[in-house]
Amino acid sequence: MKRELRQGDPLAPFLFLIVAEGLAGLMRETVRKGLYEGVRVGLEWVGINLLQFADVTLFFCQPTYQNILVIKVILRCFEITSGLKVNFHKTHVGAIEVNDQDLSIFSKCLNCRQMVVQFRYLCMVIGGNSRRISFWMLIIEKIKLRLSSWKGRFLSLAGRVCLIKAVFTTLPLYYLSFFKAPSSVCKTIKRIQAKFLWGWGHYGRKIAWVSWDTVCNPVEAGGLGIN
Repeated sequence: MKRELRQGDPLAPFLFLIVAEGLAGLMRETVRKGLYEGVRVGLEWVGINLLQFADVTLFFCQPTYQNILVIKVILRCFEITSGLKVNFHKTHVGAIEVNDQDLSIFSKCLNCRQMVVQFRYLCMVIGGNSRRISFWMLIIEKIKLRLSSWKGRFLSLAGRVCLIKAVFTTLPLYYLSFFKAPSSVCKTIKRIQAKFLWGWGHYGRKIAWVSWDTVCNPVEAGGLGIN
């Protein structure tokens, strides 16, 4: 008997994590047998070989052809045992202090593209200058998309407040936990929030009935609790 889950089923991520644990098991066995040499970081030289977050996997190793072959074998064994397929079009190989010729050989061996700076990891731009507005344009555009004016037509004031809180706690805070946003970026985000709150789904000039500082106050202090 065989059963499948529909796309979007809440059980699907948990089943995927169980299957992905097999990849970590292959890596642990390879390291135990001395076939793979990872990297060591920190003052205590903590060894790092594999990092996994959801469906994102990072391999760390010394820049040797032996390690690259081991990675290729591990991925192939994982495909055979799990039935999953590695998307090499979304896979990149990068190196530090490695000449272009060796990096090109590694890339061809793994049949993937070479990673260039800047790149995205977990929807975050890595290698950019956080003091520039262009670095924050990705998150600003996402906020504009989530808080577009037409969505406010079908929501009450309380509904718009809930949506603003949900968007602000899921999108910018992830960036702000790593980088300090310029004041101009913070003002832009506040304008988007205020426009959505007081717009009532209409375009053009908006009337703000109270100041934004009052809106950001806690509910106990007469505000709406928007941070």
